[in-house]
Amino acid sequence: MGLTPTPDGKVDRRNLIMGAAGLAGLAGLGGAFPAWARSGTPGLMPSPGVLSGDAIALTVDKSHFSTGGRSGHAVTVNGTLPAPLIRLKEGRNVRIAVTNRLDEDTSIHWHGLIVPFQMDGVPGISFPGIAPGETFVYDFPVRQSGTYWYHSHSGMQEAVGHYGPIVIDPAGPDPVQATREHVIVLSDWTPIHPHMLLKRLKQNGGYFNMQRQTLAGLLAGRDQDIDERLRWGAMRMDPTDISDVTGSTYSFLVNGHGTTENWTGLFTPGERVRLRIINASAMTNFNVRLPGLPMTVVQCDGQNVQPVETDEFQIGIAETYDVVVQPSEAKAYGLIAEAIDRSGLVRATLAPRIGMAAQVPPLRARPLLGMKDMGMDMSGMGHDGMEGHSMKMRDPAVAPQVKMGPGVATLSPMPVDRTAERPTGLEHVTHRVLTYADLKSLTPNSDKRPPSRTLDIHLTANMERYMWSFDGVKLSDGAQPIALRHMERVRVNLINDTMMPHPIHLHGHFFELVTGAGDHNPRKHSVNVLPGGKVSFDLTADALGDWAFHCHMLLHMHAGMMRVVTVRHDGEGA
Repeated sequence: MGLTPTPDGKVDRRNLIMGAAGLAGLAGLGGAFPAWARSGTPGLMPSPGVLSGDAIALTVDKSHFSTGGRSGHAVTVNGTLPAPLIRLKEGRNVRIAVTNRLDEDTSIHWHGLIVPFQMDGVPGISFPGIAPGETFVYDFPVRQSGTYWYHSHSGMQEAVGHYGPIVIDPAGPDPVQATREHVIVLSDWTPIHPHMLLKRLKQNGGYFNMQRQTLAGLLAGRDQDIDERLRWGAMRMDPTDISDVTGSTYSFLVNGHGTTENWTGLFTPGERVRLRIINASAMTNFNVRLPGLPMTVVQCDGQNVQPVETDEFQIGIAETYDVVVQPSEAKAYGLIAEAIDRSGLVRATLAPRIGMAAQVPPLRARPLLGMKDMGMDMSGMGHDGMEGHSMKMRDPAVAPQVKMGPGVATLSPMPVDRTAERPTGLEHVTHRVLTYADLKSLTPNSDKRPPSRTLDIHLTANMERYMWSFDGVKLSDGAQPIALRHMERVRVNLINDTMMPHPIHLHGHFFELVTGAGDHNPRKHSVNVLPGGKVSFDLTADALGDWAFHCHMLLHMHAGMMRVVTVRHDGEGA
């Protein structure tokens, strides 16, 4: 149970009885939550209610969900939000039968899992989808270990509850040693249907931004100076426009629980506790910290990394981070996930017994974007140089493959590699912050060949009109597939021509993020590209088939920021 022992090493009987009674009460209140996600979870293995083995059954259906005074329609799996925890074993084969009881098509994508493309679960790309009343059986070998997750790729159902965690135990010894572990699924929730969110953003790209700069803020010195404010105004852009949908609309959740519901994971002081943290949000990147408790990052996107200690990290949508903490005191520690625009946060608790609640910190001052976030590092330039650069931003010669038009408001003339920089909103905090450059794979990467060619892919948008694309072309407007040859080695440069970070996910593959670590560049399946920045990764196209490649901000993907990557043998067509 993780209860604090007495000085003679025995568990206090009174605490044990109180703990058991509390767990029973929480179980009664938490009928909408799977056992792994209920507050008071011991975190000991084997955990109750986990789906495992070679044959698993899932049912997708309509439900109702409420949190923090908000309630609405939900899509759930086996009647719970989040969905059940699936625990698999590397080297085994699994058959997962998914039955659709909705009145619309559904699907499940196994995010980060290396599966045959027919099992990848993307309607229109790898399979037709699962029609109402039908059952589809996913059948694939389990070829990896680590922390992953699953979610719908249909009808934006992911935004209304259709997501859950996956843990895959390694076939051999696990290099990460811990006494217990907790799965932490971060998400955002609103009763407003995602199609309505999209409609409102189409009408006004800043519809949900309640943190715009004010004259009072300017006079008080909280906002940018007048000169820089005028520059942003001339470009019709807002340096506070960091998140499309904000805490004014979203409730932020840990394992389906808001702050007042206080999800609690138990520990015994002195033991090593592994936290498997998954960002299953539709639209929110989070900054994660445990005040007073250092975190040792041991895994990213399911791949083991050389342990690195930090105090805070930013987790992009669709990323996973495993961290180990070792609380030494019998007190409550707050797990804080704060939206990167500082419009809201969620607090969960790690504690030696249930009923304890960690402090809820105040929201930190909202960040402001600078010229570097526009791909224009204006240091050393005066105001006189602004006009020329503003025009150059719209010069198609900067990126000849980009289709210019109303959907491309800007092109960054000076994008820089920002993988070693602190991410948005954490540039000036005084404690340690993880960067991608801090991540190094635990074992050397297997393919040491240099890339044979380079692909530049621009992340493009007209944010005011809420238009999103790759290279200026939406998927629905006939974007051509990105054609790769089987086993070829390619360097991909992602260039962010927008002033928002974009978590970009490639299905069916891992890539090595180019950070300067050589053979130990970190392996990932998703990468958050900072505003005005660029990210390079080396990819071995080792998975035949058709694969989705998209921004994991759900509304961006739905609006067109998505392509298909085809991998074929030499001599075969795309």
